[in-house]
Amino acid sequence: MIPLLAAALSVALSLPAAAQTLASEAFAAAARPTSGPAHAIGGYSRGCATGLQPLAETGPTWQVMRTSRNRNWGQPETIRFLQDLSVAATKVGWRGIYIGDIAQPRGGPAPSGHASHQTGLDADVWLRPPTSLTLSRAAREDLPFVSVRTADQREVNANWTPAHQALLRAAASDPRVDRIFVAAAIKIAMCRTATPADTPWLQKIRPEVGHDSHFHVRLKCPAGDTLCETQTPTVAELSKGGNGCDATLQWWVTDFLEPPAADGPAAPARKHPRQYTLADLPAQCSDVLRAR
Repeated sequence: MIPLLAAALSVALSLPAAAQTLASEAFAAAARPTSGPAHAIGGYSRGCATGLQPLAETGPTWQVMRTSRNRNWGQPETIRFLQDLSVAATKVGWRGIYIGDIAQPRGGPAPSGHASHQTGLDADVWLRPPTSLTLSRAAREDLPFVSVRTADQREVNANWTPAHQALLRAAASDPRVDRIFVAAAIKIAMCRTATPADTPWLQKIRPEVGHDSHFHVRLKCPAGDTLCETQTPTVAELSKGGNGCDATLQWWVTDFLEPPAADGPAAPARKHPRQYTLADLPAQCSDVLRAR
């Protein structure tokens, strides 16, 4: 076992649950995946994974960004999906894609950034079209994000192009995809040109805060992974069989941005996954940290 991981896990398992080492620290200390078959354990925002595979930092039609994070690990199907999507990008006029975080080597909560990306089934794809696929590792640490949304968050800006929409359509049309998170302004722009024929893929694209410079792809649980928790409600339930271009979407650019005065006490703050201890995760995740 990796010494740093062993030390973190030893502390985590020797203390009462309330005082355990943060799960994010224990999983971040695991620099390598487990051996053996790949499995997604738990939920996208409360889980871990075994047997994750690395996405090569550079491929013929992709590059992994922010490589110092060591978050280019995913379920085998996730790796294949991203490679396929990078080829699809060349068919809409891009050179390929820049890929952000997938997961840590053993999944689990990360000490910075995401609430999800814990089972190897989530991946971020930049909305910045690549100008080069031979960037150095140093350049990939510093290359700025490019937003496709206006400062008031209500509209897409001049950086949004038909190629962006075509790439999102290609991603959402893939049967492996459960849903895709984008800024509300992006979904609204896509809804303006929607036809009934677009419903099967457009319903998978869901508005979420903080997704104006990348889109977040979430794959379905792998077949046979009985410990993988499917997200509920499903996208179909959220959109009630429609394409998601409804009043709920408009809420994101009305009440969400300018909420009405609160009526009654505020709801208690929810624990962020960065605050989870091992006791907050499925019991199998402690075994994942122990495994070689």
